[in-house]
Amino acid sequence: MKHIILGPVLAAISFIVSTTLAMPAPAALTLAVVIWVAWWWISECIPLPVTSLLPFVLLPVAGILDPAEAAVALGDNIILLFMGAFMLAKAVEASGVHKRIALGLVSKIGAGSGKKVVIAFMLATAFLSMWISNTASVLALLPVALALIDASDDANFQRALLLGLAYSGSLGGIATLVGTPPNLIFASIYQNISGNEFGFTRWLGIGLPIVILGLPIIALWLTRNVKLNKPLVLPDNPPISSYEKRVLLVFAGVVILWVTRTSPFGGWTAALGLSSLNDATVALAGVVAMFIIPSGKGPTQKLLNWSLAKDIPWGILLLFAGGICLAKGVMQSGLGELIGESLTALGGLPIWLLIFILSVSVSFVTEVTSNTATATLLMPILAATASALNLPIEILMIPAVIACSCAFCMPVATPPNSIIFASNRITIKEMAREGAVLNVLLAIVTTVVVLVFV
Repeated sequence: MKHIILGPVLAAISFIVSTTLAMPAPAALTLAVVIWVAWWWISECIPLPVTSLLPFVLLPVAGILDPAEAAVALGDNIILLFMGAFMLAKAVEASGVHKRIALGLVSKIGAGSGKKVVIAFMLATAFLSMWISNTASVLALLPVALALIDASDDANFQRALLLGLAYSGSLGGIATLVGTPPNLIFASIYQNISGNEFGFTRWLGIGLPIVILGLPIIALWLTRNVKLNKPLVLPDNPPISSYEKRVLLVFAGVVILWVTRTSPFGGWTAALGLSSLNDATVALAGVVAMFIIPSGKGPTQKLLNWSLAKDIPWGILLLFAGGICLAKGVMQSGLGELIGESLTALGGLPIWLLIFILSVSVSFVTEVTSNTATATLLMPILAATASALNLPIEILMIPAVIACSCAFCMPVATPPNSIIFASNRITIKEMAREGAVLNVLLAIVTTVVVLVFV
């Protein structure tokens, strides 16, 4: 209860101090709202999605946004995109095709070497996490990983396999816009502030290089002492069913349409005169197709049904909407501009050092806070800071949002970390020791990729 009360108390103190320092009333009120929401998000005194409703109440009450302006956040196309992606992922998970893909990748690489096994599991998990939740990706492979661990007496192999599973699940989600919530939070706030869309293909050009560079670094670090005395035997994949084939076909079609929507040469939307369509349109079309196409398991069964589709994490969508609404308030009240101007001292740093410090700082902050909430709070602030420094706003927003997925030290930092820790095969000390090094190494990778590709 004390954490609930502390939110409005901190907001009131913030407003009094801000107005005493001659901050304009709209900016001071918005700062108070940000602090209230931030405290409830960080303390998780009530569920995060419920806290995300606060901006829809407080910003209109404060006169920063009118209710209609605030409500627009709920219908943002990024929310529709993630809703569609969640539903598509439910169809993939229900069919079991994700397990087939994972085991297929692992068996192709082979189980003769401990390092090869770890790398195979990491590749499979990262690939799955590009398209479905990292939680589902890790859970799909965890039983197989535990069976292999039980067949080996090498402690280094056991630790490397489990941590590799967790870390690659988090890293893989960076590759695509729909891979993890922070990516879409960036895209939605970027579009609301700049007025330009940050599409699937553009993000892929940044996120995929980070995964391609980061995955070998993580694998090399984790497997540095791994040696197996005997080869391991992987379970066989059963024959693929027509149900799996149809789900895979529809999902692959959606991915192809995402990737080719605007490129090359304007993509299929330009060729068909449909340039107003976006990634959300494609995702929702794929969902409708899943509801129409028979699964082959029965006369009335489809690839996706409502009992599965309705079981998506709606709370994440509310979190997105609250973040978009809060970002609108920050920019419209002038608070964003004031914060940006106050941080112009950072302009004295070389841009590479600024990006590196930002990446490392955010990755360690996210160890103890929700990565989704962290991204939501930071995006409008970093956009304002970049504008004040006469930099493209994405140059600071992108490394921060990537760092939100690169928290490898603590079990609470990400769902994959929590899942692996819950297996009771890894200690916090082991996770923190391996993860601290990787937090820094991935910050270096992020810095290089952002400087080259953004």
